[in-house]
Amino acid sequence: MAGRHTIILMQPSQNRSTRTFMDYDSVNHALDGICGLYERKIRNINPMVRNLTYDIGDLYNFIDGLTDISALVYDDSLHAFLPYDRQWIKQKLFQHLKRLAQQ
Repeated sequence: MAGRHTIILMQPSQNRSTRTFMDYDSVNHALDGICGLYERKIRNINPMVRNLTYDIGDLYNFIDGLTDISALVYDDSLHAFLPYDRQWIKQKLFQHLKRLAQQ
């Protein structure tokens, strides 16, 4: 899934005008983008903290706090985007961060 075009669809609040999307070249870049969103959020809350630390539970709480989030991942064999839900995103984030931690 590393090289598959991925679109993250997100609605942070109940207000429909907050709907947005983020476009990435791969699933891994999309996962990094979601982590970056969370990191920006906690930097805004704690602007004086130099080194951010958080665990997977914090990231899951952030994702669960969004009104909606899903992913569309391009499948070359189908020539179409396949939809994935919040749980899939959380599972992929766990696997991605675990891989990064082992490097």
